[in-house]
Amino acid sequence: MQTPRPPPEDLDKGPGHASIAQEALRVLLVQMGLREAPRRVGGGEPRTEGSGSGMGSERAKEKPWLLLCHALCFSLLKASAHTVELNDMFGQIQSPGYPDSYPSDSEVTWNITVPEGFRIKLYFMHFNLESSYLCEYDYVKVETEDQVLATFCGRETTDTEQTPGQEVVLSPGSFMSVTFRSDFSNEERYTGFDAHYMAVDVDECKEREDEELSCDHYCHNYIGGYYCSCRFGYILHTDNRTCRVECSDNLFTQRTGLITSPDYPNPYPKSSECLYNIELEEGFMVSLQFEDIFDIEDHPEVPCPYDYIKIKAGAKVLGPFCGEKAPEPISTQSHSVQILFRSDNSGENRGWRLSYRAAGNECPELQPPVHGKIEPLQATYSFKDQVLISCDTGYKVLKVQGLPG
Repeated sequence: MQTPRPPPEDLDKGPGHASIAQEALRVLLVQMGLREAPRRVGGGEPRTEGSGSGMGSERAKEKPWLLLCHALCFSLLKASAHTVELNDMFGQIQSPGYPDSYPSDSEVTWNITVPEGFRIKLYFMHFNLESSYLCEYDYVKVETEDQVLATFCGRETTDTEQTPGQEVVLSPGSFMSVTFRSDFSNEERYTGFDAHYMAVDVDECKEREDEELSCDHYCHNYIGGYYCSCRFGYILHTDNRTCRVECSDNLFTQRTGLITSPDYPNPYPKSSECLYNIELEEGFMVSLQFEDIFDIEDHPEVPCPYDYIKIKAGAKVLGPFCGEKAPEPISTQSHSVQILFRSDNSGENRGWRLSYRAAGNECPELQPPVHGKIEPLQATYSFKDQVLISCDTGYKVLKVQGLPG
């Protein structure tokens, strides 16, 4: 069983017990009014003075050496703590004096920095520190700039809950700080610790699967970093992770057709701008109808700020369209139609599909000639319809009224 320890403020152990730093600290506490100082008057018993507001000033005037004690105390306390900067890919950290017992009232911090794209792995081969509740006396603290990763103390043979044991500490980034601290005295011999660290590669492809910075299609990890690539038909965006399609040269010249967003019905690619051109001979009019799924990212308050479809037919611009409700069938009244689809750098929407059909402009009323007939005979005729005009026996066609001569 460990021997109970006096509280840290009990520094008066008599001559020969306190170190110079501890004695200087005791004097400093007296001068700050935080504790009373015993004094001998005329060789009699010690007498305790009060700590009135002017008492410290008078004592300082009477005994200038106290000012020297102030400076000595601060310099010694400052000298007991120092920082070591480590920039190698691997290394070893040991408590002061290891494998001998470490000194009291000591503090050392090791700042470990490795290149970006790496983490730091820390583990202990030997651990033997003073044990205390919540590690308030001697301890090893492992942390980053803004997070404490672990705090250890105790003996690995008896205090298994407080010692690192086989535990491996892994930093989230490329920096780790390890601080060893011992308090003012140790009544037993503690041999400290022996730790090792190494830089380990971060597999960004696995760790970023659910993050916004993940690759759209393929992720390739290498030592110290990663890169993205895209499926066939896609190109890598300038952000080096988003896959976009090259879809600005789509030309449709048939009278009927089907147009869809890229990868439909799967989610369409991000950061893309697609232009679909329907170009027919003048005299036709194009009609559009959205079919099946219509799913384009929208906003509850602002109309289509992210992804949208716009339709330009002659001088008319229709849209933007987005959301989950498809537009009604559209008669463009034009033979030339441009469909613009744009997506931003986020979202997982399934896109859209539309069919188009071109119909010719209706022709003026066509009547069969006298002593002749028209085949096929129908109520109306449209642009590009073909008819056969024939005459009765003994007659020939010279000019059909209503048709160009």
